[in-house]
Amino acid sequence: MTAPDPTAPDPTAQAPAVRPGSGTHLGPIPGDGGVNFAVASTVAEGVTLCLFDDDGQETRLDLPDYDAGVWHGFVPGIQHGQAYGYRVKGPFDPASGQRCNPAKLLLDPYARAVRGTVTWDQALVGHDPDEPGQPSGADSAPFVPRSLVVDGSGYDWEGDAPLGRPYADSVIYEAHVKGFTARHPDIPAELRGTYAGLGHPVATEYLRDLGVTAIELLPLHEFVPEGFLAGRGLTNYWGYNSIGFFAPYQGYSAAVRRNSASAGSTSAGPGGQVSEFRDMVKALHRAGLEVILDVVYNHTAEGNQNGPTLSFRGLDNAMYYRLVPGNASGYYDTTGTGNSLDAANPLTLRLIMDSLRYWVSEMHVDGFRFDLAATLGREEDNHFDKYAAFFELVAQDPVLSATKLIAEPWDVGQPDSYDLGRFPVQWREWNGRYRDLMRDFWRSRDTGVAEFATRFAGSSDLYGSARRGPTASVNLITVHDGFTLRDLVSYDDKHNEANGEDNRDGTSDNRSWNCGAEGPTDDPGISALRARQARAMLSTLLLSFGLPLLLGGDEIGRTQGGNNNAYCQDNEISWFDWAAADHDLRDYVKRLLTLRREHPVFRRKKFLAGAEAAELSWFSTAGVPVSHDQWTDPTMHAIAVYLDGADAPDDAEDGTPQLDDDFFMLVNAFWEELPFTLPRVRPETQTWFVELNSYDPAVSAARDFSKHTGDTVTVGPRSVLVLRAPRSEE
Repeated sequence: MTAPDPTAPDPTAQAPAVRPGSGTHLGPIPGDGGVNFAVASTVAEGVTLCLFDDDGQETRLDLPDYDAGVWHGFVPGIQHGQAYGYRVKGPFDPASGQRCNPAKLLLDPYARAVRGTVTWDQALVGHDPDEPGQPSGADSAPFVPRSLVVDGSGYDWEGDAPLGRPYADSVIYEAHVKGFTARHPDIPAELRGTYAGLGHPVATEYLRDLGVTAIELLPLHEFVPEGFLAGRGLTNYWGYNSIGFFAPYQGYSAAVRRNSASAGSTSAGPGGQVSEFRDMVKALHRAGLEVILDVVYNHTAEGNQNGPTLSFRGLDNAMYYRLVPGNASGYYDTTGTGNSLDAANPLTLRLIMDSLRYWVSEMHVDGFRFDLAATLGREEDNHFDKYAAFFELVAQDPVLSATKLIAEPWDVGQPDSYDLGRFPVQWREWNGRYRDLMRDFWRSRDTGVAEFATRFAGSSDLYGSARRGPTASVNLITVHDGFTLRDLVSYDDKHNEANGEDNRDGTSDNRSWNCGAEGPTDDPGISALRARQARAMLSTLLLSFGLPLLLGGDEIGRTQGGNNNAYCQDNEISWFDWAAADHDLRDYVKRLLTLRREHPVFRRKKFLAGAEAAELSWFSTAGVPVSHDQWTDPTMHAIAVYLDGADAPDDAEDGTPQLDDDFFMLVNAFWEELPFTLPRVRPETQTWFVELNSYDPAVSAARDFSKHTGDTVTVGPRSVLVLRAPRSEE
């Protein structure tokens, strides 16, 4: 059946004539005195372009041309800032997967900017609430945002170009655009929590001084807060609820904020979030920082069959989404959100690829972290396939293949949902096994040292068989989802009461340890232990082979009060508290990152085997190679790691071997101090100096004593001692 048009008075505005257009490029393309509009729908019987003036009056124009799944037309006189949307006439038959309804105003999937937000109302739902098989006639236009025409062709990039930093030399800092600056006292109040705030010199210089090389930003595609959160006075702070894959989220724009505060103001013009985002990227690049976007192409904000009709569902539901065979009214859900995009459909796949290229070519980002990336590798049989069409297209694309590609290598609800180690060779992966092992190891669980050694050395068991290197592993201990590092050492259990779900949400598998008291404490012994635990975990994270990912705020002791699922907390729970920053911890992280940057032995690009294996050696506390029995002993909590600096080819662009110092990392996850004997690793006797001591950072700061081959060194409980033996040119 076909849904009726909503009853509404005819628009009184004079409608411009629509000329034949082009379907070559989707979206609104300005040029030749007007704008070409093109939108994909293979089932529509007609598509109406709806133009809105400043008073909200709607003018409807039918797009005249249809070709190869695309409706299009050229409208003269349209300019930058024009607000618009679409209405689609076509079949409404949920049983066959079709949900067209011209009563619903739809966002353009290719809109470069969005104005306004969703107001939750029953009119957003495409079906009749009393008869789900029938279309709803309620007009949704009063309750949905508008797409905007944006002409960004005149933006001056001032010579900005991709930084192209090698993975081995990269350190990623995960942060939220708003949370990073929302409470920063040295950033102007009007810029806090915005793209402009993150691009402010105070922010960029802090990141550069810390020593990270890239910032990975939580989702900033235009997204929609869920209706149930609004009822609790909460919102979707993280942004994993995308609706516009080309549009930077307007809520992070100082320009949009100014326009909203001043009636009739046109400062920065409509769509100012686009140029403001570009300014931020340009400022971060000038500081030597790459920009990586956390992107959500696995699902949309429209949810399941009972969710709102905002864009894709009303255009061509069966094209954009993966529907359940034999029950097309339902959605495959490998994302936990109610729907999954169909990345096997050519036009949906084109949308994803066009969006990615847009952010690289026109917004100058350096790479992407793909949320629930396993879903993008699922096609008709619903099994993950690293040769799926999406991965093949990315590998062949000359633009995207040159960017950083990072997968969250899992999704939900399928036998193969934990696809760690199975992604294509060009991809890097969040290493969940690294996270779990390091958390357990440092709380002195009986993990043994064999897996610690494997994870520290780049997880060859996961990536070596596919001829991938250590940088395939994105090493992490904490990220946005879960405890912060401060909370990881301060809470045994989650405390998510503020989320309004009676603490039922969020994982209970935190592998955390409160060190003797739950939450804040005045006990100096517990506080000192927590600080040592944090430094120990940061030491292994930032010196392990692979690509380190540091959760923003961990370097200053940021806490969320034990909330391990703060996705809905756009407030002090999530925002950085700069006034309470732990400056000593930050300084320790800076020293770790300096050590990593200055010494290529910590930045290996390949796994060591054969004759090269001796460049990475493992010793017991007695100063002898770890025996088979010790490798298999789960109660062994200490190990010495030797890093040979004589041949470090990974640091030079031409592959020329680089002479580096030798290092010993003495790792003690036991709850008491342990003596380590320094073994003979070279014919000559070596002199070892303390480089870093996570148990007592002041010792490493002094560097005022030395040890020699055969000497005994005492390592404090639950700590890392890094020794360096300087080498002369050979």
